[in-house]
Amino acid sequence: MSSPHDFDFLHGDWEVVNRRRTDFLDPDSGWEEFPATSRCRPLFDGAANVDEIDMPHLGSKGATLRLFDRETGQWSLNWAASRSGKLYPPVTGRFEGGRGEFYGDDAYDGKAVRVRFVWADVSAVGAHWEQAFSLDGGETWVTNWTMDFSRPSGTPAR
Repeated sequence: MSSPHDFDFLHGDWEVVNRRRTDFLDPDSGWEEFPATSRCRPLFDGAANVDEIDMPHLGSKGATLRLFDRETGQWSLNWAASRSGKLYPPVTGRFEGGRGEFYGDDAYDGKAVRVRFVWADVSAVGAHWEQAFSLDGGETWVTNWTMDFSRPSGTPAR
């Protein structure tokens, strides 16, 4: 069952290894890899948080606001990009068995897509995130972006 403290692991500073497909909708496209840094801070006694990721390779930053809905027991993850100044539609979901899955609807390259974010391998010193798009309502998925988080010093957040 999800709780307001599911994302406590994310608080603090991170080094991030990004891998993303050169074409988000083509499962046969190549991957590019680049570093980033991220900082997350809690809000509402842990029932919310905000992070900013700096991706110099892309010449952009991003921010995520995560909010826990106490009535539904679900999180909403709300992504904003510095390059466009746009707040994207949220993905919603929960953690079960140490894995978080979050789903939403958006558009990419003029096509309606179902979006899935997954948080896995979560610990005090690391975590894995991935994004996938589906053009067929979730029947098949193309994983198009992954991030592997590690603490800069290899030690947990304070």
